[in-house]
Amino acid sequence: MIVTPSPSPRPPRVAQQLVLDLSLATRTGIRPKAIFFLTTCFALIFASFASLDLQFAAFFDPGTLRKMWLFIAELTQPNWTGAFWLKLLPAALETLAMSALGTLLALVLGLALAIAASKRTPRRFSLVRSSARWLLSALRSVPELMWAALLLISAGLGPFSGTLALALHTTGVLGRMFAEALENAPKDNEFALSVRGISRSKIFFFVQIPQIAPQLLSYTLYRWENNIRAATVLGIVGAGGLGQMLSYYLSLFKMSETSSILLVMIGLVLLVDMLSAKIRRALA
Repeated sequence: MIVTPSPSPRPPRVAQQLVLDLSLATRTGIRPKAIFFLTTCFALIFASFASLDLQFAAFFDPGTLRKMWLFIAELTQPNWTGAFWLKLLPAALETLAMSALGTLLALVLGLALAIAASKRTPRRFSLVRSSARWLLSALRSVPELMWAALLLISAGLGPFSGTLALALHTTGVLGRMFAEALENAPKDNEFALSVRGISRSKIFFFVQIPQIAPQLLSYTLYRWENNIRAATVLGIVGAGGLGQMLSYYLSLFKMSETSSILLVMIGLVLLVDMLSAKIRRALA
């Protein structure tokens, strides 16, 4: 007598669909978590558009387009007089000096705080490490404009406030990057030298710093590129440089002078980008 096996119970339809979805996701390389993440992102984007009062119809209104065209037409007629461009030269140099000095101060302060905030700090200094991390987070959480507004009250108008504002914010950014670079540096040479009795300070200055020097330089140059843009914006709140001139002439609706200032800003940013790229290639 031949006994035929009884058929296995059919899985529920929901389970079948789940297995089908998982197999499809496996074949296409798309994971369920990724699908859920993308769906959530699209839902948040849709909710953002729905919650904002975006008047696209008013933006494309013929009257609005005509006003925009007139504004652009006035803005494309720079003031080419020599007397005005002589006024722009000191302001451009002031903006460049603000960005360079602010970045240099941030390099020194950021490296000092990065040493304290790095996980390579001994455990007995855990309080120092946590305090340094909190300080770096606080410094980079406050934007440059807010730092400039606070410093204008104490230091007054001028490039000094703008330089300090750039230095404080950039210290928080560079300190975090430097700390991560220190933590991710190879430890083989450090261990070999420590076994031979070399002091930790010598290992740090003669082994660890040379290992991460290219990263530190790359991060610093990147922040300098950002600071030259930020320095022009800080001038709008009275921190000196091209931004202060831009705010003045824009408030008077002098579009020709405003256009000339924008051209100098663009040239200054391009100059810093070129210098940064050349320094990177030279040290590569």
